[in-house]
Amino acid sequence: MSPKPPPLHVNIVVSIEAGGWGDPGELEMLVHRTTESVLVDLDLCSPSPTELGVTFTDDAAIRALNAEWRGKDKATNVLSFPAFAQVGEGVVPPMLGDIVIAFETVEREATLEGKPFDHHLTHLVAHGLLHLLGYDHENDEEAEEMERVERRVLSALAIPDPYAVTDEG
Repeated sequence: MSPKPPPLHVNIVVSIEAGGWGDPGELEMLVHRTTESVLVDLDLCSPSPTELGVTFTDDAAIRALNAEWRGKDKATNVLSFPAFAQVGEGVVPPMLGDIVIAFETVEREATLEGKPFDHHLTHLVAHGLLHLLGYDHENDEEAEEMERVERRVLSALAIPDPYAVTDEG
Protein backbone atom coordinates (compact mmCIF):
# COMPACT_ATOMS: atom_id res chain seq x y z
CA MET A 1 0.00 0.00 0.00
CA SER A 2 1.49 3.34 -1.02
CA PRO A 3 1.72 6.16 1.51
CA LYS A 4 -0.96 8.83 1.47
CA PRO A 5 0.11 12.12 -0.17
CA PRO A 6 0.62 15.08 2.17
CA PRO A 7 -2.31 17.34 3.03
CA LEU A 8 -3.15 19.78 0.28
CA HIS A 9 -1.39 23.12 0.54
CA VAL A 10 -3.16 26.13 -0.98
CA ASN A 11 -1.37 29.36 -1.86
CA ILE A 12 -4.06 31.99 -1.32
CA VAL A 13 -4.01 35.51 -2.74
CA VAL A 14 -6.53 37.82 -1.09
CA SER A 15 -7.30 41.20 -2.63
CA ILE A 16 -9.67 43.97 -1.65
CA GLU A 17 -10.94 45.98 -4.62
CA ALA A 18 -13.82 47.94 -3.11
CA GLY A 19 -16.39 47.98 -0.34
CA GLY A 20 -16.27 48.52 3.39
CA TRP A 21 -14.47 45.26 4.20
CA GLY A 22 -12.45 46.47 7.17
CA ASP A 23 -9.17 44.98 8.36
CA PRO A 24 -7.36 43.13 5.54
CA GLY A 25 -5.52 40.95 8.06
CA GLU A 26 -8.80 39.71 9.53
CA LEU A 27 -10.14 38.92 6.06
CA GLU A 28 -7.00 36.93 5.24
CA MET A 29 -7.29 34.96 8.48
CA LEU A 30 -10.97 34.23 7.78
CA VAL A 31 -10.17 33.00 4.25
CA HIS A 32 -7.24 30.83 5.43
CA ARG A 33 -9.21 29.36 8.35
CA THR A 34 -12.23 28.61 6.14
CA THR A 35 -10.11 27.10 3.36
CA GLU A 36 -8.32 24.85 5.85
CA SER A 37 -11.63 23.71 7.32
CA VAL A 38 -12.94 22.75 3.85
CA LEU A 39 -9.72 20.88 2.97
CA VAL A 40 -9.71 18.99 6.27
CA ASP A 41 -13.38 18.08 5.96
CA LEU A 42 -12.91 16.75 2.43
CA ASP A 43 -9.58 15.11 3.34
CA LEU A 44 -7.94 16.55 0.25
CA CYS A 45 -4.33 15.59 -0.33
CA SER A 46 -1.88 16.40 -3.09
CA PRO A 47 1.86 16.13 -3.64
CA SER A 48 1.91 19.66 -5.06
CA PRO A 49 0.27 22.92 -3.92
CA THR A 50 -2.60 24.63 -5.65
CA GLU A 51 -3.59 28.28 -5.90
CA LEU A 52 -6.73 30.20 -4.94
CA GLY A 53 -7.66 33.84 -5.46
CA VAL A 54 -10.24 35.57 -3.29
CA THR A 55 -11.36 39.08 -4.23
CA PHE A 56 -13.46 41.25 -1.96
CA THR A 57 -15.37 43.86 -3.93
CA ASP A 58 -18.69 45.71 -4.05
CA ASP A 59 -22.10 45.18 -5.61
CA ALA A 60 -21.31 47.24 -8.74
CA ALA A 61 -18.28 45.11 -9.63
CA ILE A 62 -19.95 41.77 -8.92
CA ARG A 63 -23.05 42.86 -10.85
CA ALA A 64 -20.85 43.52 -13.91
CA LEU A 65 -19.17 40.11 -13.54
CA ASN A 66 -22.53 38.37 -13.04
CA ALA A 67 -23.90 40.04 -16.19
CA GLU A 68 -20.83 39.23 -18.28
CA TRP A 69 -20.27 35.61 -17.18
CA ARG A 70 -23.73 34.39 -16.19
CA GLY A 71 -26.06 36.69 -18.14
CA LYS A 72 -27.68 37.90 -14.90
CA ASP A 73 -27.69 41.69 -14.59
CA LYS A 74 -27.89 41.85 -10.81
CA ALA A 75 -25.59 41.81 -7.82
CA THR A 76 -25.05 38.52 -6.02
CA ASN A 77 -23.18 37.53 -2.87
CA VAL A 78 -20.46 35.25 -4.29
CA LEU A 79 -19.20 34.13 -7.67
CA SER A 80 -16.75 31.31 -8.34
CA PHE A 81 -14.56 31.05 -11.41
CA PRO A 82 -12.87 27.64 -11.70
CA ALA A 83 -9.48 27.70 -13.40
CA PHE A 84 -10.19 24.33 -15.04
CA ALA A 85 -13.51 23.11 -16.42
CA GLN A 86 -13.85 19.56 -15.10
CA VAL A 87 -11.27 17.66 -13.13
CA GLY A 88 -11.53 14.05 -12.07
CA GLU A 89 -12.94 13.17 -8.66
CA GLY A 90 -10.26 13.57 -6.03
CA VAL A 91 -7.98 15.42 -8.46
CA VAL A 92 -6.87 18.86 -7.36
CA PRO A 93 -5.72 21.09 -10.22
CA PRO A 94 -2.62 23.30 -9.95
CA MET A 95 -4.94 26.30 -9.69
CA LEU A 96 -8.42 26.15 -8.16
CA GLY A 97 -9.63 29.48 -9.49
CA ASP A 98 -11.10 32.67 -8.08
CA ILE A 99 -13.84 33.58 -5.64
CA VAL A 100 -15.36 37.08 -5.76
CA ILE A 101 -17.54 38.37 -2.91
CA ALA A 102 -19.64 41.58 -2.76
CA PHE A 103 -19.71 43.60 0.45
CA GLU A 104 -23.14 45.24 0.28
CA THR A 105 -24.95 42.00 -0.56
CA VAL A 106 -23.18 40.06 2.20
CA GLU A 107 -23.92 42.80 4.72
CA ARG A 108 -27.59 43.05 3.67
CA GLU A 109 -28.11 39.27 3.79
CA ALA A 110 -26.44 38.91 7.19
CA THR A 111 -28.66 41.65 8.60
CA LEU A 112 -31.85 40.22 7.05
CA GLU A 113 -31.01 36.71 8.29
CA GLY A 114 -29.98 37.89 11.77
CA LYS A 115 -26.48 36.40 11.41
CA PRO A 116 -23.14 37.84 12.43
CA PHE A 117 -21.42 39.29 9.35
CA ASP A 118 -18.30 37.13 9.78
CA HIS A 119 -20.39 33.95 10.04
CA HIS A 120 -22.19 34.71 6.80
CA LEU A 121 -18.93 35.68 5.10
CA THR A 122 -17.27 32.44 6.25
CA HIS A 123 -20.19 30.48 4.81
CA LEU A 124 -19.84 32.25 1.46
CA VAL A 125 -16.08 31.63 1.28
CA ALA A 126 -16.73 27.92 1.95
CA HIS A 127 -19.57 27.91 -0.59
CA GLY A 128 -17.41 29.54 -3.25
CA LEU A 129 -14.53 27.16 -2.59
CA LEU A 130 -16.82 24.13 -2.83
CA HIS A 131 -17.94 25.35 -6.26
CA LEU A 132 -14.27 25.46 -7.31
CA LEU A 133 -13.90 21.90 -6.06
CA GLY A 134 -16.77 20.70 -8.26
CA TYR A 135 -19.76 20.98 -5.92
CA ASP A 136 -22.97 22.53 -7.20
CA HIS A 137 -26.63 22.98 -6.30
CA GLU A 138 -28.40 22.72 -9.65
CA ASN A 139 -30.71 19.98 -8.36
CA ASP A 140 -31.96 18.82 -4.96
CA GLU A 141 -29.45 15.98 -4.62
CA GLU A 142 -26.47 18.23 -5.41
CA ALA A 143 -27.80 20.95 -3.11
CA GLU A 144 -28.24 18.53 -0.21
CA GLU A 145 -24.68 17.21 -0.60
CA MET A 146 -23.19 20.70 -0.84
CA GLU A 147 -25.18 21.91 2.18
CA ARG A 148 -24.08 18.83 4.19
CA VAL A 149 -20.45 19.71 3.58
CA GLU A 150 -21.06 23.40 4.37
CA ARG A 151 -22.74 22.48 7.66
CA ARG A 152 -19.82 20.25 8.69
CA VAL A 153 -17.22 22.85 7.72
CA LEU A 154 -19.00 25.64 9.57
CA SER A 155 -19.66 23.46 12.60
CA ALA A 156 -15.92 22.76 12.83
CA LEU A 157 -15.47 26.55 12.97
CA ALA A 158 -18.14 26.90 15.71
CA ILE A 159 -20.58 28.60 13.32
CA PRO A 160 -24.26 27.58 13.54
CA ASP A 161 -26.06 25.83 10.69
CA PRO A 162 -26.67 28.56 8.09
CA TYR A 163 -29.71 26.72 6.79
CA ALA A 164 -31.46 26.35 10.15
CA VAL A 165 -34.68 28.29 10.49
CA THR A 166 -34.49 30.65 13.45
CA ASP A 167 -36.72 33.29 14.99
CA GLU A 168 -34.55 35.96 13.32
CA GLY A 169 -34.37 34.36 9.88
